[in-house]
Amino acid sequence: MNEKKNILSRTYLVYIFMCVFAIGILYRICVIQFVQGEEWRNKAEAYTTKLDSVEAVRGNIFDANGALLATSLPYYEIAVDINAPSITEKLYKSNRDSLAYLLSNLFGDKTERDYLKILNKARKNNDRYVLLQRNVSYKDLQILKAFPIFRKGRRGGLVTLQTNRRERPFQMLAGRTIGMARTGIKPVGLEGAFDSILSGISGKRLMQQIAGGVWRPINDENEVEPKDGNDLYTTIDINIQDVAQQALMKSLQKNSASHGCAILMEVKTGAIKAIVNLTKSTRDTNSYNESFNYAIGYPTEPGSTFKLASMLAVIDEFNVSLDEKVAVGNGECMYFDKKVKDSHAPESPTLTLQRVFETSSNVGVSKIITKYYSKNPQQFANKLNSFHLNEKLGLSIPGEGKGVIPQTRTRFWSGVTLPQLSYGYESLITPLQTLTLYNAVANDGKMVKPRFIKEIKRNGVVIKTYGTEIIEEQIVKKETIVKAKKLLEGVVKNGSGKTLNITAFNVGGKTGTAQIAKTGAKKVKGKSVYGEVGDRNYQASFVGYFPAENPLYSCIVVINSPVNGVYYGAAVAGPVFKEIAEKVYSGSLDFIHPINNNKNLITKLPNTIITKGNELSSMAKFFSIPSSNSDNVKFVSRDTKDTAKIIFSDNNIESQLKKGIMPSLHGLSAKDAIFLLENNGVHVQLQGFGSVQKQSIEVGQKFTKGNKIVLTLI
Repeated sequence: MNEKKNILSRTYLVYIFMCVFAIGILYRICVIQFVQGEEWRNKAEAYTTKLDSVEAVRGNIFDANGALLATSLPYYEIAVDINAPSITEKLYKSNRDSLAYLLSNLFGDKTERDYLKILNKARKNNDRYVLLQRNVSYKDLQILKAFPIFRKGRRGGLVTLQTNRRERPFQMLAGRTIGMARTGIKPVGLEGAFDSILSGISGKRLMQQIAGGVWRPINDENEVEPKDGNDLYTTIDINIQDVAQQALMKSLQKNSASHGCAILMEVKTGAIKAIVNLTKSTRDTNSYNESFNYAIGYPTEPGSTFKLASMLAVIDEFNVSLDEKVAVGNGECMYFDKKVKDSHAPESPTLTLQRVFETSSNVGVSKIITKYYSKNPQQFANKLNSFHLNEKLGLSIPGEGKGVIPQTRTRFWSGVTLPQLSYGYESLITPLQTLTLYNAVANDGKMVKPRFIKEIKRNGVVIKTYGTEIIEEQIVKKETIVKAKKLLEGVVKNGSGKTLNITAFNVGGKTGTAQIAKTGAKKVKGKSVYGEVGDRNYQASFVGYFPAENPLYSCIVVINSPVNGVYYGAAVAGPVFKEIAEKVYSGSLDFIHPINNNKNLITKLPNTIITKGNELSSMAKFFSIPSSNSDNVKFVSRDTKDTAKIIFSDNNIESQLKKGIMPSLHGLSAKDAIFLLENNGVHVQLQGFGSVQKQSIEVGQKFTKGNKIVLTLI
């Protein structure tokens, strides 16, 4: 009996324990479901969603005239959420055939039946994200948005992911200077130097993970839009750039040269109008590409172009006359164990300093420098240092090489350094440093810093302007500059540069031919050592300015390792300089003198005038043209009914843009078109010069912020 009671007691105890345990579980379920439910649902959501960055559209890079040098073209990954709540069964069935047909017709990669199978399968399996196509252009995306079902917008199940691809419309032109921005690779050139300005600020988008580990964007009203980058306007003129590249390419191919560079700079401002760097392709020996910026990053022994620095030094410090006699003998002389030899026998055993420079006599230059500086060679080095040849120019582009001028207190100085240095050896100078010195002479002694950037804009509004920077107000005395110009102009008229044969205008300049050491790996006592190997290569150069009477441009051409038997600067680099100078001269209004005695005559009013009312009114007053009064800042058009008078009429351009409707832009200047469109969030690409004649977004078509429009100017 007692045993039976014990068993029942234990049974009841277990039963009570199980009931309490069940009640505890039930209580916990209720707490989780009703009290902590929101918290746990948020945590669950956090594990299947994430905030992803939305790449900002990188700013454009333009040339000085507004031509597009680099831009980011948008491409899209297109997917469909065919089970979106707003897509009812009736809507789906009535439109699926049309949608499949249009998708097949647009992309052309699958048949209508294939696309219909994809849509039906997704609908049946309740798939919320099905990838349809990658790398879809912006133009095709606009077409997609008009398809059945998709035209409902975000509720139509169309899912897009945007990526931006950096493109250079002019391909290789100034490629190394402009640089390239790619994901995961540090940008170079201007792309790298102004990366933070061009890149913009990324936005945020909520992404959700679905079956198979695939992430899809969630249409969230709280999505943070990216802030696009600013636009960069360079000093480069793409037309001059093209001329310089073609001229340099022609000479490189003709002489089978290893590489070369050419730079054209405005004398007064230091603005670089063209910079070309070409290297022979390893695959095709007759093909060249822009793979290294030799112009700013490759200091070499300059050769005879350095003789200008020597002349500036000795003339400025000792007031040497250009008529001073220099004994050059037979064109050879010795300094210790080093023989100095001229490339050609001298016309006379004794030459004036003017003829020494014009004929590029190494013997003559070395003798005049040793005569005045042999007792204190550091004085010569100090004078060269004052020309800033031993330091970086502080360019806006990274990778600038540093010049080297040997100093007497270092172990690199020897008994032959002074004479060798005088005619361009034992020093290292970049082509742009050499050009900067010659430009200073052309600029009457004022040395300006080379610059590549004109201004930075955002939505067509200038936010920063880059002006001329002065490195040295006066590098030498004014009298020295006068003598230096006479030397340089004499080279082209009567000396080593007379083969340029430019008749339209005068040029001041200097030829250069240097022997550059080949470098590479060689065996020294069984070990590989990097240094000089074998024979030395030739480097041909020409540097100068034009027109000589009133210098507007300075230019340098350097060609390395010509191998077809011609290697002198005048024969190899001179023709490139000539072609660049003549084409710039023929195409620039700066060289053309007015023929109307400053009388501004207008015989017929333009058919189309569209600009701000106050600007049009000011123009009419300036040219004494009868007009109706319009001092407001709104954009107006000319009423063409009256051919003798400008009558203003409101064209509603601004009001249409604010409504998201594209107005007629015909007749607008590039400046006004960019101002209006960029202020309304439309990205502008210009083609040509003049006023707007064609537009890629038709009149009356709706647009949204971020759309891109191509304007053809004539």
